[in-house]
Amino acid sequence: MIRTGRAADVENDILARYRERTPNSQAQHELARRVLPGGDTRISTHYGPYPTYMATGEGAWLTDCDGNRYLDLLNNYTSLVHGHAPPAIVEDAADQLTQGTVFGSASKPQVEFAKLLIERVASVEMLRFTNSGTEATMMMMRAARAFTGRDVIVKIDGGYHGAQDLVKVNVSAEPDRNKKLEARVEGRGVPSSVLDTVMVAPFNDLNAMETTLAEHHRRIAAIIVEPMANSGGMIPPLPGYLRGLRDLADQYDVLLLFDEVVTLRLSSGGMQEIYGVVPDMTAMAKVIGGGFPIGAFGGKAAIMEQFNPDRASEVIQHSGTFNGNNITMVAGMAAMQRLDQAAIDRINSLGDRLQAGINSIFRSASLRARCHGYGSLQQIQWTDEDLISLGDVRRANQDLGKLPQLFHLELLNRGIHCSPRTMFNISTPTQEADIDQALASVEATLHTLKPYVSETLPGLLLA
Repeated sequence: MIRTGRAADVENDILARYRERTPNSQAQHELARRVLPGGDTRISTHYGPYPTYMATGEGAWLTDCDGNRYLDLLNNYTSLVHGHAPPAIVEDAADQLTQGTVFGSASKPQVEFAKLLIERVASVEMLRFTNSGTEATMMMMRAARAFTGRDVIVKIDGGYHGAQDLVKVNVSAEPDRNKKLEARVEGRGVPSSVLDTVMVAPFNDLNAMETTLAEHHRRIAAIIVEPMANSGGMIPPLPGYLRGLRDLADQYDVLLLFDEVVTLRLSSGGMQEIYGVVPDMTAMAKVIGGGFPIGAFGGKAAIMEQFNPDRASEVIQHSGTFNGNNITMVAGMAAMQRLDQAAIDRINSLGDRLQAGINSIFRSASLRARCHGYGSLQQIQWTDEDLISLGDVRRANQDLGKLPQLFHLELLNRGIHCSPRTMFNISTPTQEADIDQALASVEATLHTLKPYVSETLPGLLLA
């Protein structure tokens, strides 16, 4: 249906240009729909009217199956910190490939890579490898339950820790500040019984966390938290919040678990190093794999010893066909050796510049919107209000109509690849000129969308 009016003209124009640029993606998606439900096997990469099908990647750039080039500010949702096909990592991985990918045995690269990660992350005295961040958080929580002999984990309202059932609770934060916060299952197929072992508390709210611990600490094994919420909106912790969680965990004799699957890239030792807070356990993934599937979890030796097979009947069983496979260990070591503090400082600086530039553009366009985040991790939020909890973020993103979708598609039309929720992250091959291009594309996109905003969302305009 063709609509009329300024907003409709903008929408129709963006969609028409997207379709004109990506006919092969559209054709490929029609084929995909015959073998994959909705043409999709990963919901985070799906968007309408159909996703762009990328064909090749090199450095900070992608090329789709129609030959269009994009500055990649998604980097497979933060995992490709060195961009696409980095020569040094490709060389090391290719060399290992000729020697074998996985042997079904212990291997020297496992030991070497474990040692490297332990030296970097203060909270990790021993660790184990998995194949994803989901597995890493799952096993970390299992270890906490076993160690304490208690069943309940307190997670953050709106926090994301992977796809396993026990964290599919309050993945979307409660937007109503006046509503009593309660744990709720999120997603079909997740049994309601998970609510027996999960409680929730708001992000950046120590009083609420203490209230929960004071009443239930005899049942609680641990608190799990992302030091900066990722899918919740890239909202940094308030000063003293992470330290306060550490103090509360000690006071009430529960463990503190950090999910640094995303935030590990922000410092050589993760976000825990930035804030000087040492959790009892840490989960890692994404950047540590060098572009291959990986996860890892570790912590105090006394907790991790529960996985020692020599403990016989007392051991926590943990296996996985590709845990610690040689190809990922070698690629991961190559990636992390090249992600030293100097490299991290550089991409954090580029991220800070991106944030400042986007916020300047919003001010010039008289729009109530902000770019939030820390260093190389940034995200646009369509409000100029202070965002403290993840409920604040969800409330700000309600009733936006098609604005986020159109903003994302227009950025694609202008050669910028980011997430549909406009999350950006920086890879090491990114250059200053690339940030200039990104800012120019954001500015042009806002100019294109201004009539749409004026007609459909006038409240976003500054008086």
